[in-house]
Amino acid sequence: MTYKQKAQAVYDMIFSGQLLEAFDKFYHEEVVMTEIGEEARVGKAINREYEIKFLESVKAVHGAGIDSMASDEENKTVLIENWMDVTFQNDVRMKISQVAVQKWDGDFIVEERFYHR
Repeated sequence: MTYKQKAQAVYDMIFSGQLLEAFDKFYHEEVVMTEIGEEARVGKAINREYEIKFLESVKAVHGAGIDSMASDEENKTVLIENWMDVTFQNDVRMKISQVAVQKWDGDFIVEERFYHR
């Protein structure tokens, strides 16, 4: 399975409502995740809590998708341009667009950076 196929499998799970299951399956124990403008979060436990808080903040998901995906298989890197249309618990509806840059090691994401627009 290529890294691009692995990344697609992650997003297939996320888009089918299995975000935490995808996280548990594909993210390394020492994963480093970074949102632009924030300190890096190091470790699976800390990042899993971050994902749980995000899920708790969402009232409804109206749609999600991938606009484009590219991979550099030699350097184990996948770039995913994706979006989600969500309503948060405070009733604010928002379309979130981002690019995720994933660095893989074998079957696990070891680093992921998010660039939001």
